[in-house]
Amino acid sequence: MEPIYASDEANALIMILLEHYFNIDRVKMALEPDLRLSESELLTLHFAVKELLKNKPVQYVIGETEFCGMRFFVNENVLIPRPETQELVEKLAVSSYQFSSFRPKRSGVEKSPANVSILDIGTGSGCIAISLAKLIPNSDVTAVDVSEKAIEVARKNAENNGVKVHFVLDDILEPQNPNLIDNQFDIIVSNPPYVCESEKSEIRANVLEHEPSTALFVPDSDPLIFYRKILEFAQKALKPNGQIWFEINEKFGKETAELCHSKGFKNIEIIKDFRGKERVVRAQRQFS
Repeated sequence: MEPIYASDEANALIMILLEHYFNIDRVKMALEPDLRLSESELLTLHFAVKELLKNKPVQYVIGETEFCGMRFFVNENVLIPRPETQELVEKLAVSSYQFSSFRPKRSGVEKSPANVSILDIGTGSGCIAISLAKLIPNSDVTAVDVSEKAIEVARKNAENNGVKVHFVLDDILEPQNPNLIDNQFDIIVSNPPYVCESEKSEIRANVLEHEPSTALFVPDSDPLIFYRKILEFAQKALKPNGQIWFEINEKFGKETAELCHSKGFKNIEIIKDFRGKERVVRAQRQFS
């Protein structure tokens, strides 16, 4: 694995494989120094390493990843959820309490969301929609994707994590489904494709060769195409004073915020991620 992975990364990947396939972690290895794998177990590990040597991401090799404390099935039909997206979900979940009602509680007053309606556009694995459904009690979550195979993955993840999400197959660039165009939502959230074609040279080979390009890249001639189309859709699909949340390309924070303003949105905020990069734009629909 040395030609592809640095020593520390290679060791970390092997530990992921050992824990996933055989429930062996560093603690178990320390407590059982004479621990050995059987021939069949070594064969399983061998085939997994062969996949890694093809630049296949470890999440696709083992078929799952963790997001917001939950396990998500992933394959090459969906993007692998990133920590930046989890940060978006966590911030949105906290913010959702503005759509709340107060209800009496023996020890005082408890604040709880009151049937918050949420639309996740470009759901992929379903990680955003499912996590919000889990984190926000009484939420009504709808998720849309243009890929039927992605919807299949997302449905499986919703079932595995015990949450209800309404899945819709449609193209947000030209939405047709009445479950989208005839409804209004308190919150719209999207992590759309935002990597410019010219940025491909900056992307690691395991991403380029395995993750779905249609969920990653946009033309340099129109890098904000999805944001513009989603904002136009949201002008009708968001309830008055409803919020829209975007994960964005760090290079286009100002441009995305200006686009929101040009489409009539207010209270626009650019939020930096844990690395200090502009990663989220939040805006509110103007009351009309």
